[in-house]
Order: sequence, then structure tokens, then C-alpha cells
Amino acid sequence: MRGHASRAPRLLLTAIAALGAGAGPMAMAGPQSTAPAPSVAAPAPGAPAHGTDASEEHGADAAAAIQPFLAHYTAQWKNISVGVSDLELKRGTAPGHYAYKWVISARGIFHLVYSHDVIQQSWFAIAGKHVKPERYLGEEGDSSVAFSFDWRAARALGSSEGKPIDIALKPGSQDLMSIQVEVMLDLQNDALPNTFYIVDKDQLKDFIYTREPPQHLRTEIGSFDTVVVSSRRAGNDRVLTLWFAPALGYVPVQAERMRGGKLEFAMRIRSLTRAGHNFGPTE
Repeated sequence: MRGHASRAPRLLLTAIAALGAGAGPMAMAGPQSTAPAPSVAAPAPGAPAHGTDASEEHGADAAAAIQPFLAHYTAQWKNISVGVSDLELKRGTAPGHYAYKWVISARGIFHLVYSHDVIQQSWFAIAGKHVKPERYLGEEGDSSVAFSFDWRAARALGSSEGKPIDIALKPGSQDLMSIQVEVMLDLQNDALPNTFYIVDKDQLKDFIYTREPPQHLRTEIGSFDTVVVSSRRAGNDRVLTLWFAPALGYVPVQAERMRGGKLEFAMRIRSLTRAGHNFGPTE
């Protein structure tokens, strides 16, 4: 389990899951949490996303811009195919509410040494033109990270690998999944901020976001003009770059993480179902 082959899926599956951030979802080594995250009902008034008024009704324009989708990706570690992932955005039961889920699975020989999927889920609402997260759950085997956003108290409360967490939030704070949708909305509104605050495991971390020159990208579901965004932490040589396709509602079609200028891992889209349309591999 200490060889390069066994480390590859762990490196990939725990790092690539943070598409839209710059860190892994969790270091899954501890026992499963026995303290579930507090439940969250309707978004409470308090620290709103991006400083918007918490009493503002769910933005119809923003909700209309976020369409449910199901995307399938291949995952590569140093140009070696190691797994697949499914990313799904669904509407919640209440207007303006959504559930976002990502399942990442090792394949082939890597599955023999890394059998547990990484599963991440986020539940959030659209407040104004921004995402307001409500709760997050990350699971890998017997370990988990689960917390709720208490916006009235401006705290994230829950557990990380069996240990309680109580994290002070800043306005606009996101989790490792909700940040993806927030970036999609900000790109549509041409209002991507330079810094995001993201709850990662048991800390609130700040990430620097940079809009890079646009690129025309050829994918397995077609060629698209893409908006390119990179994220990193100050003083860290790991850079995550994402390619968003405006023609597909800014769904991410590719992600790559570089470390020290070298490619660590990549995710590339294989199929997409969105707004009643199916996009599959092209010749």
C-alpha cells in the first residue's frame, strides 16, 4: 500500500474532488464520525454570500441560470487513467434550493488497492446572484466530514473524521462543492472575485482565483470556447485550472492540477446530460 501505484488513486481521488478549490476534500484516515452534522432548514438570516442581503428572496435570474446536469469524467494521474467520476446537480424540494453530488471511483488495478469511492455532497440555496451553502457531507470508506452552515451565528458546525468542528465563517464562505456552482454563477455575471473562503475539512481557507486567457478546447463531447480559471493558495506551488464552457451553461469540461509546473492529475469530460440534451463522445 506504500508503492506509487497505491498512492496514485489516493492522491487523485482526494485531490481532484475539490474541483473549483485547490485542496483535497479530506484526509480520510480516521474513524467515521459518530456526530452527524446539525440539520439545516431554510437559510437563516446572518452572514450572506458575497455580502448580499440575507432577507433577499432567492434570485430568479440566478436560479434560471443554474440548470440541473449530470456529467461523466475520466480521471488521470500523471497521464495514467485511474478512475471515473460523476458530477450531478439536482433541484431541491424547495424553490431556489439545490443538491450537488460528486462520486469519484478508482478503476482497473487501482481499484484493487483503493476500493472506496470518494463521495461529496452539498446542499445550498441561491440568494440574490450567489450560492449560500447550507450543509456538506464528504465520505470515503468509514471516514466522513459533515457540517452545517449556521449563518445566524456565522459558524460551520459538525465533525471531521470523528472530531467536532466549530469554524468561524466569513461572508460568502463556501464548501468544497458549493464553490463550483458559485464560480459558475460569477462567471455568468462577469463578477469573479479574487479571493474565496472555503471550509476544507476543519479549517476555513482562503484561495486566490485568477481568470486566465480564454481557450478553444477540444473535448470528447465536442469543441467549445472556454473560460479558464485557476485557483491556488498564497505561497503554494499547487495550481488548479478549470475550463468552463459557456455554451453548456458553464459546466466544467476539464480540470488539471499542476505542482511545481508539472501535471499531477487531470479530469476530462466524457458525457453530459443537460436541459434535455445528451452530449456523448464524438468522432
